[in-house]
Amino acid sequence: METLTTQIAGVKQQLAAAEEAGNQEEIAKYTKALNDLQSGLAEAEAGKAAAESGIEQATAGKQQATAALKQIAKAEAGLSSLDAARKELDAGQAQAQAGREELEANRSKLTDSKAQLADAKAQLDAAKTEIASNKEKLNQGQAELDAGKTKLEAGQREFDAKKAQFLAGKEQLVEAKKQLDAGEKTIKEKTAELEQGEKDVAQGLKDLESGRAELEFASRQVGASSDMRFVSEDGSTAVSQVTFKVQTDALTPDDREQIKAIAAGPQANGVEVLFSKEIMQDMSQVFGASEIIGVIIAAIVLIAMLGTLVAAGLPLLLAILGVGAGVGTTMAFSSLIDMASITPALALMLGLAVGIDYALFIIHRHRSQLLGGMEVGESIARAVGTSGNAVVFAGLTVIIALAALAVPGLPFLTILGLSAAFTVFCSVILNITLLPALLSLAGNKLVSKRARKKAAAQAANPKIKESFSIRWVRMVTKIAVPVTLLVVVVLGAIALPATQMRTALPDGSAEPADSQAFQAYEQTSDKFGSGYNGPLLVLADLPAGLSERQADEMSLDVADKLRVYNGVVAAIPVTMTEDRTLAAIQVIPTDGPSSEATEALVHQLRADYAKFSEATGADIAVTGQVAAQIDVSEKVTAALVPYLSIVVGLSLILLLLVFRSVVVPLLATGGFLLSLAAAFGASVMVYQFGWFSSVFDVNVPGPLLSFLPILLTGILFGLAMDYQVFLVSAMRERFAHGEPAKEAVRSGFSMAAPVVTAAALIMISVFAGFVFSHLAMIRPLGFALAFGVLFDAFIIRMTFIPAVMHLLGDKAWYLPKWLDKILPDVDVEGSKLNEMLESGHDDSDAGFEPNQTKENAAV
Repeated sequence: METLTTQIAGVKQQLAAAEEAGNQEEIAKYTKALNDLQSGLAEAEAGKAAAESGIEQATAGKQQATAALKQIAKAEAGLSSLDAARKELDAGQAQAQAGREELEANRSKLTDSKAQLADAKAQLDAAKTEIASNKEKLNQGQAELDAGKTKLEAGQREFDAKKAQFLAGKEQLVEAKKQLDAGEKTIKEKTAELEQGEKDVAQGLKDLESGRAELEFASRQVGASSDMRFVSEDGSTAVSQVTFKVQTDALTPDDREQIKAIAAGPQANGVEVLFSKEIMQDMSQVFGASEIIGVIIAAIVLIAMLGTLVAAGLPLLLAILGVGAGVGTTMAFSSLIDMASITPALALMLGLAVGIDYALFIIHRHRSQLLGGMEVGESIARAVGTSGNAVVFAGLTVIIALAALAVPGLPFLTILGLSAAFTVFCSVILNITLLPALLSLAGNKLVSKRARKKAAAQAANPKIKESFSIRWVRMVTKIAVPVTLLVVVVLGAIALPATQMRTALPDGSAEPADSQAFQAYEQTSDKFGSGYNGPLLVLADLPAGLSERQADEMSLDVADKLRVYNGVVAAIPVTMTEDRTLAAIQVIPTDGPSSEATEALVHQLRADYAKFSEATGADIAVTGQVAAQIDVSEKVTAALVPYLSIVVGLSLILLLLVFRSVVVPLLATGGFLLSLAAAFGASVMVYQFGWFSSVFDVNVPGPLLSFLPILLTGILFGLAMDYQVFLVSAMRERFAHGEPAKEAVRSGFSMAAPVVTAAALIMISVFAGFVFSHLAMIRPLGFALAFGVLFDAFIIRMTFIPAVMHLLGDKAWYLPKWLDKILPDVDVEGSKLNEMLESGHDDSDAGFEPNQTKENAAV
């Protein structure tokens, strides 16, 4: 009873505390517990009262029985006295009877001895006296007998009364015993009830403690999820996360449409449903309106350069066929291997650019030779044997640079590079196999009548009319030192922002402003916080053998420790393996997935690995899409220097073989690095700093695409070597023909500049078309490539290289004699082929020295 009273007082205190705190759930719980305890106390008190009443009744019955027993004892004592009196009375009667018998005997003797009466008179007197005495005794005995009889009758009556009283008392005793038994039974029942009540109270206390533990555990669970919101504070927006069984890039268009169809019901009721970029982005659509515009611009440049629709159409046809083969093969493998959505888009972009350029180089050479009066068949052979060699070499450099993307060891980047390399390979193969056949079918239709008349008039009456390329190279070489310094300063200034370059994979903020993906990203950021767009996943490695509650509590311990970190909005356990050895905890950071703060948070959590193990007993690992993107960015960035070393080393070796010069490869590589740095700087200015963001449709400035630097390095290297080969090989050709080194720079430049200009414009047009692509991931890459080609082709190859080579003069072609002897002769421009065809000696090519080449037709 005292325990119940103490417990009730404790529950009342907890109830008062809950009422002060206003916690309705705890108030209801403690009120129920208090009612249960008070009910148990009331039942216990009722049982105690009933037991006490039964005890009192039993005591009264016992007292009555004791009194009755005393009366019975008195009655039995009276009966004993009556028996003794009866025995005395019986003895007196026996004596009286004996006296009567003796009297009768005496009377008989008196009658018989009447004669002896006299003699016995004395005896008779004595006998009379004795008789009188005996009579008195008899009377006294009779009186005593009568008194005893009366007393016996009174005793009998008293005995009967006592007997009746005894019987009544006995009945009362039986009834009292029944009542006593009933009371004892009641006492036992109440005692059992009391004991059961005490057990119930004890169980209630246990249940209360268990409930308190459950309440505390539930409170921890609620506390863990208190900061996690799926409905905004103003109630206007709700967010839902969808987990797929496959990667989002592997979703088919039908899958995406089915997901979007789910929104039809809510939308019909006036609910606006927005999908994230992972659902809206479809890798099966790699060609958009902006890409078509780029191809149209390239077609216009081709028509202006080549003069006929047939000539302009062939590069486009070759590019489309090459892209179809490369991208089609890539898409065919997309069902077998995982690849990024940018993979087919990059293959398309490069395939179009190099396919058009490579065909343009060969067709322009062929067309120039036709205008010079050469037969179609011979012209095709010479064009393929000369410019075709350059195309193979240029394509090989691009393929090697793209294939080297496997160096970082990232599967998606390896697939990206191999896919683009295969597309370039298809373009090269088509240009040296299918293009000659198409040129043969086209015949003289490649050259318009107007162009033929103009060429004939020029041959009949030569007029010296300086082209823009001649005037440009004269101006550049005339002020070579200022031009060189200006190029270095300008490109160096543009490259300065590259020192602050950050890389990451793009999020929804990089999508077009009118897209659902961007609106969903912005709505989520505004209503919930930027971190909801990119949650982290922390895996807790739990000890083996834990119970379900222990595992849950340990995962909550990890979540509690995670919430202590700055930059963490919420941390909640979301799932656990069946064997309870691995728990997943979702962490919502304060900032977006591509922010520096989120990246720092990931590094800090990983650095505090030991602290979590000591504090919670669980080992943690940070993963999830955001953490994986950070890891990919860091790994790609770390691989940039080794990759760049490979590319630079390769460029030095290849250019050394092609130009047989030590200076030209160093100059070409230095120019490539300068244009590469400028392309990085321009990309940082627009996409990271947000300069000119409205022009290039950059909604939210942020880090650059994580693999943009390494992709740009490989692709721009290949393209830069293309322009280097086509420009400088013409200069070398003039120098080998006997012109002074400085004059060879001008004449070679004037020959190659028009076609390189057209090729660069086409390349820039194609790449610029991807700046506004429907795939946000490809946009910064298209921008970087377009400006990289712009810087490299027009500022480095057509300005910086001529100026520096003019300053160097003959030193530009320096090659140690020992190196000249061991280097193979790579006749990229087919000089020996030209000599062989012009001399008519099929076997004479082995006797020609490299410097005995004759002037080719215009490149």
